[in-house]
Amino acid sequence: MTRIRLDSDALVFVGDGEKALFLRNKGDWLYPNLVVENVLEQDNPASREQGSDQPGRMNRGRPSSNKSAIEATDWHQIAKDRFAREVADALYKAAHRQGYQHLVVVAPPTTLGELRKAFHKEVSERVVAEVDKTLTSHPVYEIERILSAFA
Repeated sequence: MTRIRLDSDALVFVGDGEKALFLRNKGDWLYPNLVVENVLEQDNPASREQGSDQPGRMNRGRPSSNKSAIEATDWHQIAKDRFAREVADALYKAAHRQGYQHLVVVAPPTTLGELRKAFHKEVSERVVAEVDKTLTSHPVYEIERILSAFA
């Protein structure tokens, strides 16, 4: 289990590919008191609702009746990845204006990977802990309890 020291005034990002919570610790590391600073959400319907085309087929360059199927575009995942980049950009802007010194990132593994790729050096240097969990649907007091278990 990863140890988290959630210092006073640390920023806690809790997100997935569709919702982002920016929480500030107004308590201390022993008794966190997370306060919502900002919430970002995007409407991201399932891929089947975003695209209507059937996957294409491709001939491998030789005249033949054998064609290979091309995998369907996962519009839902593309939107999640784009949202992760937007969040990373927001965190960069906040870091650039000295909006936080310590950042705890809580996200499911796929989103966490996209965020790591998108984080600017100024953001990465401020990350003090990462938790690979999906907590966006939890109330703030439950997020506090879960993060306190890592202290």
